[in-house]
Amino acid sequence: MSDEDFATSQDTQALADEVACLKMMVTLILKGMGQADAGKVIINMERYVQSALVDKPQAEVFSNTIRQIKTAYRQ
Repeated sequence: MSDEDFATSQDTQALADEVACLKMMVTLILKGMGQADAGKVIINMERYVQSALVDKPQAEVFSNTIRQIKTAYRQ
C-alpha cells in the first residue's frame, strides 16, 4: 500500500460523512462483484456479527449497517 495519509477529522459530522461514504463504497463494490459472490460476502458479514461479536451494542450497530448496505444493494 502507498504512504497515503488517511487522516480522519475529529468533527462528528465529518466522521458521519466518511462512514456514509464507506457504506456506499461497499455497496458499489458488492454490485460490481456479481450476485453470487456479493451474497456470500453479505452472509459472511452476518455470520461474523452473530458469532464473533460479543459486545451487544457493537453487534447491533454492525447489524444495522449490514441491513443498510443490503437495502442499497437491492435497489
